[in-house]
Amino acid sequence: MRNFTLSEIAQHNKKDDLWIIIHGKIYDLTTFLPEHPGGQKVILKCAGKDATSAFDSHHPPDMIERFLSPDVCIGQPVMEKSHEDNANIKRQQTETDEEERIQLARKNMPSIDELYNAYDFESVAKTILSDDAWGYISSGTDDEITMRENHSAYHRIWFRPRVMVDVSKIDMTTHMLGQKASLPFYITAAAFCKTAHPNGEMALTRAAGRKDIIQMIPTYASCSFKDIVRARISSNQIQWYQLYVTRDRKATQRIVEEAEAKGMKGLFVTVDTPELGRHLKEMRINNQRDDPSEMETGEGTVSVSSFFDPSLNWSDIAWLKSITKMPILLKGVTRLEDAVLSAQHGLQGVVLSNHGGRQMDFAPSTIEILPEVMGALQREGLDKNFEVYIDGGIRRGSDIFKAIALGAKGVGIGRPFLYAMACYGERGVERLIDLFQAELTMCMRLMGAPTIADIKPDMVDIRNLKDHFVANPTDYLAKYAYERMQPRGKLSKL
Repeated sequence: MRNFTLSEIAQHNKKDDLWIIIHGKIYDLTTFLPEHPGGQKVILKCAGKDATSAFDSHHPPDMIERFLSPDVCIGQPVMEKSHEDNANIKRQQTETDEEERIQLARKNMPSIDELYNAYDFESVAKTILSDDAWGYISSGTDDEITMRENHSAYHRIWFRPRVMVDVSKIDMTTHMLGQKASLPFYITAAAFCKTAHPNGEMALTRAAGRKDIIQMIPTYASCSFKDIVRARISSNQIQWYQLYVTRDRKATQRIVEEAEAKGMKGLFVTVDTPELGRHLKEMRINNQRDDPSEMETGEGTVSVSSFFDPSLNWSDIAWLKSITKMPILLKGVTRLEDAVLSAQHGLQGVVLSNHGGRQMDFAPSTIEILPEVMGALQREGLDKNFEVYIDGGIRRGSDIFKAIALGAKGVGIGRPFLYAMACYGERGVERLIDLFQAELTMCMRLMGAPTIADIKPDMVDIRNLKDHFVANPTDYLAKYAYERMQPRGKLSKL
């Protein structure tokens, strides 16, 4: 392996000639740059420099070895005395304004006992996360209509409670993919959890283990897969694996085989990412810091790369089934026809998901399509050994109840757990699990449903579920003129 000085490395800082340093090794990422799922900009900022800190904030140490060819590693840096002195001086500089803001916000956080629902964690997280982390976790695609609709749709479902039912004991245990689960919800996969907390996915693993709920591990975790598995509270802890199929099918097969060898109880293949959605909130946050000449003009976070295979289709199901014995489910289904096809191809289920509103804006909310999916499966006689899950927009125990009433076997919850972890680490995740459990307990008791099996479709009124009410943009010029038309002396201050 060749040695290069930092001065030599710094010369390779352009799109057509790009080197970076990660953990004491030099990587030539010129060819990979256009394929980076997070966009080119984040790599370009580190071109010719040490990118270890930026890399570690999102990726596990073995990320490059798992997904890129060994040829990208071309050498190792040799530290020159002047550069070493400069690096030491830089480390001793005062904290940035953002770091000071975050420290102050954390100092003023409320006690964890003062947080009573998922929204409380999100409110606190917004104050203590960095701008980059908040932009990444909270953003949806384009105008974020679907992201908001995912939860708003639950407001159009009303309850039809039963009375005179013995609800002195509430039992929430259920079975998902043949495994007993204490609660009918799981922590769904979310990439790069270290953006929320330094312990990333491992914190979610430990909290899920203590509370005996299922965790779905993402392909693009910020902790290594090995470390996430090691973080399990017991060998019996149930974990699922979320998979992105890449163009390199041999690499994908190795990932699947490793997941099965490590005891994963289900393989959830994400099928809604032939291209990444444009997250404008992230783009704006990134561009606020940059010189105008460096601002992105259109591509944003959109990327089609070797990390996502846009050619994935129904003929690939046979190959997936040939490389694993794990139950296989498709994650990202938003039409009844695709759910029916999944069952006809012999899969074990689907997750109705629009990627949390991060892919296609104006895709339907997942709870909206659940009744029609269940109806189609029943008409085709495919609902007996086929499980339907749902994620996106779930913020209350009552939302969980509604999804189960409409046929979901269980629900996935993502962002709320990231917010809880960002604020209070593992304790935050455990507290939120307890709150969801308490809300669901109250809902089941008031609805006259002592067990999960007692939750039936006739307990909810969905007559208005298909009605879409999307807020129109505010006409600020008209609003300003209207507010000026007030009695003298009472003009509002804009």
